[in-house]
Amino acid sequence: MGLNNGMAMNNGLAKIETQKLKEEICHDDSAVPVKAQTLEELHSLQVKKSGPNTPMTGIQQPVFGSEADKNKQQLESISASLASLTRETGPKLVKGDPAKQPETPRVVHASHQHQHQHQHTPQFSNITDSALKFTHILYNLSPAELYEQAIQNEKGSFITSSGALATLSGAKTGRSPRDKRVVKDETTSQELWWGKGSPNIEMDEKTFLINRERAVYVNDQFLNWDPMNKLKVRIVSARAYHSLFMHNMCIRPTPEELENFGTPDFTIYNAGKFPCNRYTHYMTSSTSIDINLARKEMVILGTQYAGEMKKGLFSLMHYLMPKRQILSLHSGCNMGKDGDVALFFGLSGTGKTTLSTDHNRYLIGDDEHCWSDHGVSNIEGGCYAKCIDLSREKEPDIWNAIKFGTVLENVVFEEHIREVDYSDKSVTENTRAAYPIEYIPNAKIPCVGPHPKNVILLACDAFGVLPPVSKLNLAQTMYHFISGYTALVAGTEDGIKEPTATFSACFGAAFIMFHPTKYAAMLAEKMQKQGATGWLVNTGWSGGSYGSGSRIKLAHTRKIIDAIHSGELLNANYTKTEVFGLEIPNEIKGVPSEILDPVNTWPNKNSYKETLLKLGGLFKKNFEVFTNHKIGTDSNLTDEILAAGPNF
Repeated sequence: MGLNNGMAMNNGLAKIETQKLKEEICHDDSAVPVKAQTLEELHSLQVKKSGPNTPMTGIQQPVFGSEADKNKQQLESISASLASLTRETGPKLVKGDPAKQPETPRVVHASHQHQHQHQHTPQFSNITDSALKFTHILYNLSPAELYEQAIQNEKGSFITSSGALATLSGAKTGRSPRDKRVVKDETTSQELWWGKGSPNIEMDEKTFLINRERAVYVNDQFLNWDPMNKLKVRIVSARAYHSLFMHNMCIRPTPEELENFGTPDFTIYNAGKFPCNRYTHYMTSSTSIDINLARKEMVILGTQYAGEMKKGLFSLMHYLMPKRQILSLHSGCNMGKDGDVALFFGLSGTGKTTLSTDHNRYLIGDDEHCWSDHGVSNIEGGCYAKCIDLSREKEPDIWNAIKFGTVLENVVFEEHIREVDYSDKSVTENTRAAYPIEYIPNAKIPCVGPHPKNVILLACDAFGVLPPVSKLNLAQTMYHFISGYTALVAGTEDGIKEPTATFSACFGAAFIMFHPTKYAAMLAEKMQKQGATGWLVNTGWSGGSYGSGSRIKLAHTRKIIDAIHSGELLNANYTKTEVFGLEIPNEIKGVPSEILDPVNTWPNKNSYKETLLKLGGLFKKNFEVFTNHKIGTDSNLTDEILAAGPNF
């Protein structure tokens, strides 16, 4: 589009005049000399000055007329976020670099070192700074500015041939769920799920405050595209790459929204470059990810893996949204041309990203959603895609989204031409790309949609006994949602090729805050009210377990998903399986009928029955941890969910 505009404005080179002038010059293409005496002055002309960074004016406070008053409010808001144990309020923050002209945009200083630096400083009588050393506070920088910051200040930051920023996350290349802590107080001790099987490990308020003392880039952004349930989040981080990552992953405010941002609903302090004190109470390593729901704060120490921020906010949504009767979901979500919405749940390797990315449908989001009384909404403003073995042919949308503004984590690239080798696992297998959702061409902006018609639970069953597709009743949907099953293939170093069952409650056990049955009951209630159908889709093996059977063809799985979207499967004839009691269709257009019932594909029927019972036993064992939890005054719902599991 930009190219065409440029062509319309200028179809060729400017015409050169060749007739001789008195001075014997063929043509004079010189311009008026620049009025710069020094290189610094020349550089100052190179950069067009934008206005001061958009200030915040508290939502319930008067809107000040002057720019100085607006700036003061913004600084006071950030200062309040940086208040600590040693200061009742935050550090003294100064708009602009005192060493330059006062109108320099986007840089805020906190300093008390040199007297001459106070010549442009607004004086706030209620702010003291007795304990903070000289610090830059950089507020809501653009991607281009963050590129410059990363390349100047962070070793291991490079621009790749596609224009993406390649970064390293340090020793931690994935999340550290065992280092996540939640402050246990009077409220959370009663509300949250604690104990065996729970992802919530307790800590106290005092330790939380000790861990909260550092960081420098500030992002003010939003969570949740639903305008009625939007959350304001502030991210204070020590690395430019973390700031760019969250710029991509959260919802980016307009200048007008920033101007009225006010006080954030939740604040992250990410000083991941610094270890926590291992000898502090509740700490078990130098890594600590701490959430304090009463203070509405999160602290990250000892890990630079950016995904901790994304998932920390997701944990927050799993706490706040259900309290508003809104269901938070770890799922992909897309919408057909007729407005039919589908949710996709699935653990790593089940095909959630591949199947929810469909050129014939609009992408609402790839990972985190809310389901409220008026439909679904994406929580995020970006996508966090796995890059291992990425290719243009297999994943064209993700491939094309890796361009300027995208963060590439822990990838390996050719030193000179900077081309990324996505098959190289030298740093980690968990290589990732973080980019704004509008980089995907069929993304639906704003990322909201009507109530889902289909809830699809994906499992990659390496045991090879689950049908390619089953229709679930509400109790079965709750059972399989709570189970969150898939099967991984164990490492082959020692020649072990036995499948390993993996269960993750609600398909995201690390992020839930309440007991899994609470989310399952909300899901069933919303599905019943809106007439949605639950489906269990196996993207794994058929005709035998891993090693003897074969993986179900992606083309067949796509046909199954298409039949769910179109409504074809609602009108099919069904047969009930033994053990799991699953309803399987007798035929689907474009899918071989013999593969629909897995028993048909196994040459050895005894082996099939043996493996089926083995998997059923693994489901039963996993579910034991949930059976002691009651919803309401009786255990009817728990009993109903349990009865929907394998029966033998």
